[in-house]
Amino acid sequence: MRWDSERVGLVVAAGAVIMLHARDARCDRGAESSYGRIDGDITLVFGAGGVIAPRGPRAEGELRLRYLESAGLFAQYEDGSLLGASSEPTRVLTVGLEMRPLFLLRWLEGLETRRARLDLALDSIGLELGAVFSQPSGAAFGSRSGAQIGFGVELPIAASATGAWIGVHGGLRWSDSALASGTARSADDREAYLAVTLAWHQVVKAHVVDVGDRAPD
Repeated sequence: MRWDSERVGLVVAAGAVIMLHARDARCDRGAESSYGRIDGDITLVFGAGGVIAPRGPRAEGELRLRYLESAGLFAQYEDGSLLGASSEPTRVLTVGLEMRPLFLLRWLEGLETRRARLDLALDSIGLELGAVFSQPSGAAFGSRSGAQIGFGVELPIAASATGAWIGVHGGLRWSDSALASGTARSADDREAYLAVTLAWHQVVKAHVVDVGDRAPD
C-alpha cells in the first residue's frame, strides 16, 4: 500500500486526538482516580503463597514486572518439597506474559466506580500466557516442558496501588506432547492449577514513558 500525504495526515491527526484525550482525561479527574497507579510507569510485584493442583499442593513464589499496570512479565516458581508433602510434578517454573487491558481503557474513559478497592480489583483482571518447565518425581528439573494459559485477579488490602495485595491465579497447563498431538493422554499431559498469594506491589518511576522527552541533567 502506498502512503500518500493525505493518509499520513489522517494518521497523525488521529494520534494527536488520542494523546489530547488522554491528557484531558487525566487533568479533569486528577491523579487520585488512578489510586496511585500513575505515580510511576513500572510496578514491581513480589509474592509468596501456595498452589492447589490435582496431584498435591506446592509452595509458590512469584515476581512480576508491569508497564503502566497493563502488560508485563512474570516468573512463578513452585516447590512441593517445601510443604513437606508429595506432589507431582515436584517443582514447576513458569515464565511468561500477562495482559491486563481494563485499567487504561476504564481510566481514560472515566468509567471508574470511585470505589478504590473495587476499581483496583476490576482492573487487575488479566490473561497470562507462559512456558512451563517442571520436574517429575525421579527426573531432572526441566525434563518436562509445556505451555500455560491462565487468568488472574488481585484484591488490594489497602485502597492504593502500592501496598499489600491478595492474588488469585488459575488456569491450565499442557505438556509439549499434548500440544503436538492435540490429545492429553494422561495427567502428565494436562493439569489445572490455582495459586493464592500474598504480594507486595510497588509502583516506581522508571521514566520509560518519557525517556525520549527528558532533558539532560
